[in-house]
Amino acid sequence: WVLSAASALVVLAFLIMATMTGKRMAEKMRQYGNALAAMSNEAVEYVRGIPVVKTFGQSVFSFRKFKRAIDEYEKWVVSYTKQLRVPMMFYTAAINGVFAFLIAGALWFTSGGVTNEFLLNLVFYIVITPVISLTLTKIMYMSENKMIVEDALGRIDSVLNSAPMGVSDTPVSPADSSVELDDVHFSYDGKNEVIKGVSMKIGVGQTVALVGPSGGGKSTLASLITRFFDVNSGSVKIGGADVRNIAKDELMNTVSFVFQNSRLIKASILDNVRMGRPDATKEEVMAALEAAQCGDIIGKFPDGVDTMIGTKGVYLSGGEGQRIAIARAILKNSPVIILDEATAFADPDNEARIQAAFAELAKGRTVIMIAHRLSTIRDADMIIVMKDGQVMESGNHDQLLEKKGVYYGLYQNQFAGIET
Repeated sequence: WVLSAASALVVLAFLIMATMTGKRMAEKMRQYGNALAAMSNEAVEYVRGIPVVKTFGQSVFSFRKFKRAIDEYEKWVVSYTKQLRVPMMFYTAAINGVFAFLIAGALWFTSGGVTNEFLLNLVFYIVITPVISLTLTKIMYMSENKMIVEDALGRIDSVLNSAPMGVSDTPVSPADSSVELDDVHFSYDGKNEVIKGVSMKIGVGQTVALVGPSGGGKSTLASLITRFFDVNSGSVKIGGADVRNIAKDELMNTVSFVFQNSRLIKASILDNVRMGRPDATKEEVMAALEAAQCGDIIGKFPDGVDTMIGTKGVYLSGGEGQRIAIARAILKNSPVIILDEATAFADPDNEARIQAAFAELAKGRTVIMIAHRLSTIRDADMIIVMKDGQVMESGNHDQLLEKKGVYYGLYQNQFAGIET
């Protein structure tokens, strides 16, 4: 029993260390993990931005954000280490010192002579004690990993447990592809309104352009139409039905959104386009690619439409990626199309091809275009000029030039120098 008690000192040391750490260590581990994640994210962002940083000579200033993340990580590493220093020192000393107690016990028992039974007991405890300490150490590291996993799952649950947008018990379907906004107000933070009483009517099959200075609320308005956010007051209707009363799947099938920076997944060009309609045949995908002016993209790769995009595959330019995204929207065949700065990353050649793709995409559909390049929206049925979350003026290109208002100023800024 003396050898057994000496061997059990390892267990006692482990229990004392667990008592000394407890919930405080869990909080320290959470903060440490968050600081490590933040530093890793900042490191990736900093490395990716080095070309831009060097171009504009901002290396010292751009490093400050990364340096703050490193300093924050250092603070929690030091705090975490200091918190563990005493209990770990005690635990390590107990593990490494247990054999001294076994030797002391052995001397005590052998004062009257050594027996075979004693030798068997001594060998057993010399073997089992390291096994116990190794098992407890593994449990300790598993507990640490458990804290890391719980923190990660907590962050995931905070997203999954967020209250979903309300869904109507009696969903309605849009009667057509018209879009109507009635006195729409919206704020991201509940304090500062970014959309201030906007009203507009877009008829079936019309092409409408939203233009204006940056920060005017154009992209936010498009997000409200697709119900990425809900309005604070007023209403957004598609085909006479409030978007809040349209079933989610039906709304997503009614509206297609081509973003400013379209995301292509790590998959073949075929699969990227087929995301618009998963049950589409290869022939339908090819027809959509042809309509989106993507023939030159497919033609330059040996594997054609089966070419992989992304890691260990090919990378497309911004304009080429936009055309693939437009092909996806054509394949989806939604009655309402929203184009958010879809020519932003296009060179002149790609822009011409994208414009041709737009013409094909717009056939028989209601199109809402957000644009800074006014050359791309001259032929729109209606141009709505937004500034500071409000509609400042509306009309076609010629009408707005005659008013000599906000649109006229934007046009002059873009084209006056070219025309002279």
